[in-house]
Amino acid sequence: MNLRFLKILVAAMGALLVAGVAALAAAIAVRLSHRAPLPAAAFTAPPLSLPHGSTIEAMSTGPERIVLQVDLEDGSVELVVIDLATGRLVGTIPLKEAP
Repeated sequence: MNLRFLKILVAAMGALLVAGVAALAAAIAVRLSHRAPLPAAAFTAPPLSLPHGSTIEAMSTGPERIVLQVDLEDGSVELVVIDLATGRLVGTIPLKEAP
């Protein structure tokens, strides 16, 4: 083999090694900069008062709300909407049968 060819080959492999280390460092930097957001701070919400004899029959969640289906003692049904960020009651929606 020619000595000149060997020198070029060593230089090219050295350059590939440096480029690979640089690419690895860049990939690590990109992943560290895209960290997941920290979880929201914990909160303590006041207790939710339900009428006596009522039961929670179903629960559904969305991005910002929890909706509870509450069956009341008299047989009627209402939806209770709670804000997930604060744990506070947003409102209630009474449900009734159509005539």
